[in-house]
Amino acid sequence: MSLTPAETPRAPGASNGRVALICAAVFAVMVAMAFAAVPFYRAFCQATGFNGAVKRASFAPGAVDPTVTVRFDANVNGLDWTFKPVQASQTIHLGAATLAFFRATNTGTKPVTGRALFNVVPEAAGQYFNKLECFCFRNQTLAPGQTAEFPVVYYVAPGYAKDRDTRYQHEITLSYTFFPAAVGPKVAPASPQTEALGGKPAAGL
Repeated sequence: MSLTPAETPRAPGASNGRVALICAAVFAVMVAMAFAAVPFYRAFCQATGFNGAVKRASFAPGAVDPTVTVRFDANVNGLDWTFKPVQASQTIHLGAATLAFFRATNTGTKPVTGRALFNVVPEAAGQYFNKLECFCFRNQTLAPGQTAEFPVVYYVAPGYAKDRDTRYQHEITLSYTFFPAAVGPKVAPASPQTEALGGKPAAGL
């Protein structure tokens, strides 16, 4: 008795190979989706203020009452830098564009490029805290021993005073942490002689 082609048994290796290919394809798709999710999540947070993320804006609406106090916090992670705010806090009118500075020094023996990540506390303030310009929008490079002042221009939207989650919160903390920047195109080093907004010596805007 002879077997028809449909009845011909398959070699075990062929079936295993197909399963392996399917598993590899599924794994590759999952990895790609995971990497794609990171910038999507970051963009979502910055657009909505979710999880204390700060939004980017192109203009400030103008000063209105009441005021809020913004405190500043600065940290480094994995860098031979010192990093701190030039001013401890600022009391500002809602809607008013305000300039603040942070100072960083490379205490190491080689040029280092860093990138600052940021958030605000309370988290509910994230949707109202807007940055017009910030050193955190791009990588910053410091030569050995170099000190630079980095500016940030921001405002807190007037809606902050009307939101039931924030209207009784009279202080906001803006926090930055500098991390080593990911490997990429060469970044021009910061220059302490650069004139920034407000006329102060600064760099990296």
